[in-house]
Amino acid sequence: MSVKFSSLLQELTKSHQTRSRTKQLHALILRSHLSHESFYATKILRFYALNDDLISAYNLFDKTPQRSIFLWNSMIRAFAKAHKFDEALSFYAKMLRTETKPDNFTYACLIRGCHENFDLDGLRILHGGLIVSGLGLDSVSSSALVTAYSKFSHVSEASKVFSGIFERDLVLCNAMISGYSYCGFWGKGLQLFNGMREIGKQQPDGFTLVGLISGLMDFSLLGIGQGIHGLCLKSGFDCNAYVGSALVNMYSRFKCMNSAYGVFIGLYQPDLVAWSALITGFLQCEDYKKALFFYRNLSVAGKKADPILIASLLVASAQLTDVRLGTEIHGYVLRHGLESNIIVSSALIDMYLKCGFVGLGILVFENMRNRNIVSYNSVISGLGLHGLAAQAFKLFEEMLEKGLKPDESTLSGLLCACCHAGLVKDGQEIFRRMMDEFCIPPRTEHYIHIVKLLGMAGELEEAYNFVLSLMQPVDSGIWGALLSCCDVHGNTELAEIVSQQLFDNEPRKGAYKVMLSNIYASDGRWDDVKRTRDNIVNVGARKMPGLSWIGGGCN
Repeated sequence: MSVKFSSLLQELTKSHQTRSRTKQLHALILRSHLSHESFYATKILRFYALNDDLISAYNLFDKTPQRSIFLWNSMIRAFAKAHKFDEALSFYAKMLRTETKPDNFTYACLIRGCHENFDLDGLRILHGGLIVSGLGLDSVSSSALVTAYSKFSHVSEASKVFSGIFERDLVLCNAMISGYSYCGFWGKGLQLFNGMREIGKQQPDGFTLVGLISGLMDFSLLGIGQGIHGLCLKSGFDCNAYVGSALVNMYSRFKCMNSAYGVFIGLYQPDLVAWSALITGFLQCEDYKKALFFYRNLSVAGKKADPILIASLLVASAQLTDVRLGTEIHGYVLRHGLESNIIVSSALIDMYLKCGFVGLGILVFENMRNRNIVSYNSVISGLGLHGLAAQAFKLFEEMLEKGLKPDESTLSGLLCACCHAGLVKDGQEIFRRMMDEFCIPPRTEHYIHIVKLLGMAGELEEAYNFVLSLMQPVDSGIWGALLSCCDVHGNTELAEIVSQQLFDNEPRKGAYKVMLSNIYASDGRWDDVKRTRDNIVNVGARKMPGLSWIGGGCN
């Protein structure tokens, strides 16, 4: 019996057990008449929770007569982990009616659940309960409060909690630095960091440095980031996977890919965060070939790409119009069971439609179990791109029937469909509904669609008057859309008026002048063509000449 008991204790000290093994251990405890002891019940309950078996966890809790604070906390944590926050709060309320009182870990778990469930009112109620319980000065719960208030962008309240604690440990200081960074107050985070180093009571660790690095969002802060990187090197934190991933992420944000890659190759075993940061950085720099190269290396390294990274890669495939690569990623999605993820499926739809494979895009859409506004927008925009207005409008009506509210992208997709199909009245009606019915303020892209809709239909004067009715100054993209319509219809007189607006806005942009010179050429005005071309050279704006590999052009 002592051997069995020793073996049982050894199994219970492990951090994780499978669901079947947990049931075996539970049965062994029942046979050993140990189920009434809270220690064993707590261990088994935690194993059930780790395996997402809340029913078994609750049944065990319900049948345990002696419930320690550890057992209560384990059950609350199990509900919070499963995002069943109402049940977690219900257990907290039930706990308040017993002799067992919540401790700092109880509050820390519930507070974390509040910010994960966007429940600011619940957070403030728990804050009050924490103060009443006498735990308001506890570092564990206070750190959770600082993090939670920061996530709600209430950095002043987070700062008040922090300032009220006199004995601040490293966890609390890190929480405040991360909070400042998250809310965009990187200067205050740096000030707190410098104060920690000057006092010397709390030596910064890797989490401190990551908190600082994550707040550097603007390129003007690159020098600060490089200084922190230097400190990481001096402190020996550069080889830390967590810090290294943050540095790769920072340099990728600033599009300093040589520096990002330099940090990346210095990591002994880069984690998925580091891989994703590097690949995403190349995607942001529109260096799609390198992004895809590292994606393939990621798979070779045995890492599993997450849905966000997969969606980003599919965007790259769409930009490259490389359906071969897109189908390769689609195969990866199917092999790893990611097709049920709405973000991934929506990106697949977008990729297939932009690559011209309308049928495959619609097939992915039809096979989706759950559809949201993003998935509808992907297919509506894709259909609009191919001029399939009737199908786009049919899906739009279906979306409304399901109670989904359209957004800017939805209306842009429909206007694009009207442009490609030449449906002027339908486009104007959608534009009206956009403002009057859906209360969506138009953006530049919507105005461009309306100008193209009217202009391509030959209603150039109406398109011009529409542009003049907009708030000044008008975006160059809108004037450019009107100029392209003038080009199509050979309206030289209006083209000159529109061109002048463009030249005033962007005097060095040669593309519009090239377009005007082409309009002059089609009208036989060769002197004006020469004058316009000479003006392009004089202001230093040149159009990149086209290249062809045909005819031995690679000497």
